[in-house]
Amino acid sequence: MTEMTGLTTEIILILGILGLTIYLFVSEVVRVDVAGIFILTLLGISAYLPGLPALIEPGQLFSGFSSNAVISIIAVMIIGAGLDKTGIMSRVAAEILKHGDGKESRLMSMIGAGVGFVSSFMQNVGAAALFLPVVSRVSRRTGLPMSRLVMPMGFCAILGGTVTMIGSSPLILLNDLIASSNRTLPAAQQMSEYGLFSVAPIGIALTLAGIVYFIVGARFVLPGSPSDGQRTSRTSDYFKRVYKISGELVEARVTDESPMLGMTIEQVAQHYPDLPFVVALYNGEVNKVPPALDETFWVNTVVGLMGEREQIEKFCLEHHWDVRGEPDRFADVLNAQYSGIAELVIPPGSSLIGKAVSDIKPRRNYGTNILQIYRYDTVIEKNFSDTVLRAGDTLVVHAAWKDVHKLASNNDFAVVNDHRPEELRQDKMRYALIFFCLALVLALFTNMLLSLALLVGAIGMVLSGVLSMDEAYESVSWSSVFLLASLIPLGTAVEASGTAAWIASHTLFLLEGMPVWVLQTVVAVLGTFFSLVMSNVGATVLLVPLAVNIALGAGADPALFALTVAISANNSFLIPTHQVNALLMGPGGYNVRDFIRAGGIMTLLYLFVSLLMLNLFY
Repeated sequence: MTEMTGLTTEIILILGILGLTIYLFVSEVVRVDVAGIFILTLLGISAYLPGLPALIEPGQLFSGFSSNAVISIIAVMIIGAGLDKTGIMSRVAAEILKHGDGKESRLMSMIGAGVGFVSSFMQNVGAAALFLPVVSRVSRRTGLPMSRLVMPMGFCAILGGTVTMIGSSPLILLNDLIASSNRTLPAAQQMSEYGLFSVAPIGIALTLAGIVYFIVGARFVLPGSPSDGQRTSRTSDYFKRVYKISGELVEARVTDESPMLGMTIEQVAQHYPDLPFVVALYNGEVNKVPPALDETFWVNTVVGLMGEREQIEKFCLEHHWDVRGEPDRFADVLNAQYSGIAELVIPPGSSLIGKAVSDIKPRRNYGTNILQIYRYDTVIEKNFSDTVLRAGDTLVVHAAWKDVHKLASNNDFAVVNDHRPEELRQDKMRYALIFFCLALVLALFTNMLLSLALLVGAIGMVLSGVLSMDEAYESVSWSSVFLLASLIPLGTAVEASGTAAWIASHTLFLLEGMPVWVLQTVVAVLGTFFSLVMSNVGATVLLVPLAVNIALGAGADPALFALTVAISANNSFLIPTHQVNALLMGPGGYNVRDFIRAGGIMTLLYLFVSLLMLNLFY
């Protein structure tokens, strides 16, 4: 018969605080980070109330803020922001489009593998956010609706977070919790900490299981069908919806039979009024976006045209240009990361007032293609050259974002709404990769603390100019940092007060005689349940000490049970409470029922695969 630990005043107080913590997380009366700080304050005050035992040593109260886990999370967020800032993900999107062949299953597997890999080395919500533009671009280029791609991407981001010990908050936190538990254990029972790739077999198996799950079951669990929404995601519909401009981006090639050979864009526009907007041009040297009006059409000149597809195809057929479809040569420079539509207003006092558009040469001087001019309730849609600009005119233009950034500081224009993403620093891509790899090498091949190794990579991003220090600060989710730092002392108090041992002894009493694998399954289910009703950080902090004591009482490996909790705390697919799932709902057009249908099976599959791999490899 299992001997049950006796109930003490400290245990009663800690149980009360645990109950309050769970209530605050589940009810969302206050934000989760506010709840964490409140619980931390409550623990600290207990030491100064007469007649009550101190629930934690005053010197340990703020230990969470200096913990390896917190510093690691801050560094991972900064490194992730550096990789994002350099446009590496746009390269990933280009490769996926190049090799995906437009097939849903192949695209799912490539996107899943890609986001899973990225999520292995940064927070999974950051990886999902990075891949959203990738998925959006793939959707536009292939016609597959977002709802068929976004959820597989998000689920694989969560799964990929289990490949390394820095991929998700529970795994980052695990070694700190193991070290805390070791302080209360005799030397013979102390646990070894996990290395960076110790969990790789589990994470790789889970990621592959997720990819296979969606390849096989997508038609049963995902909303819509591959043909639904085929037109709603195309560029033409975006222009229509946002700017009431009909048109899309198409590439064409000038053949040797074209009557326009040797003519400039300006000459062609004068002689052929049906010429679509020429937004990009390539003559064998460099891409020009937008090209100047004196650029010449030669044999095999590749041009990027914007307009109604039918009109573009008609123009190309009549004038011997080969239609190549959507951008390939200009895939990078014409995607939303590099260029798009901006609105420029001519303010009072602008030196351009009274000048004709042909005089200011917007393409040559400002890098812009004028699509429309709004003047009060009048819309000027063509023949802009002779239009004399007035104060208040709104120019709707297509331009590279770097040129729009320059115009933002030009007093002749007011940039009202350009829908541009952050300016990318492609010239810093090499430095971002160098410091990312340096952090991994230090973590893998030296005995340096993981937090310090990651901090080397993070500070390298700043010193090399990939990020400014202000951008580094902005990249950190301080609410997550404060939540984690505030809950670590609670885990210490649960362990040191004997509360974990008390709960574990009662659990073992109820499950007397059950095999170890049943106890491990119970721990995994508890980790899954708690991660759904509260943060996965909170679930890990509360359950690791409990799992360690259950394992010790049953004669099992405590490190294995602790890892079971950290892995199971990432099993958050059933309802959109996880940050990644919340991020997906809008872009994918999902509702809670969609997550229950797809996430329910994924939750069971996750439990099966994770428990199988835990027992095979550990």
